[in-house]
Amino acid sequence: MILVNTDYISGQELETIELVKGSTIQSKHLGKDILQALKSLVGGELQSYNEMMNEARALATKRMVEEARKLNADGIVNIRYASSSVMQNAAEVIVYGTAVRFKK
Repeated sequence: MILVNTDYISGQELETIELVKGSTIQSKHLGKDILQALKSLVGGELQSYNEMMNEARALATKRMVEEARKLNADGIVNIRYASSSVMQNAAEVIVYGTAVRFKK
């Protein structure tokens, strides 16, 4: 499966299938959350939250690819990510793009 954030795949003529997406909502357990709150007082990278967001993006991407595979897609173009806070200490990550097949 080829994943790109452009609206084309070099050297391929594409047939559009449909929009595919994946999402997840993640949070950190209370202990790490308290440690990160203390870290925010002195500044610097909040590694625990950074890891959480990387895991969330990976899981959302995996779900999008699974949806595209069910459609027998060869790739996904024009991929975009978005995130938002759903509640205190929890974030949603959504990824979406257009599933495509290579024209023969």
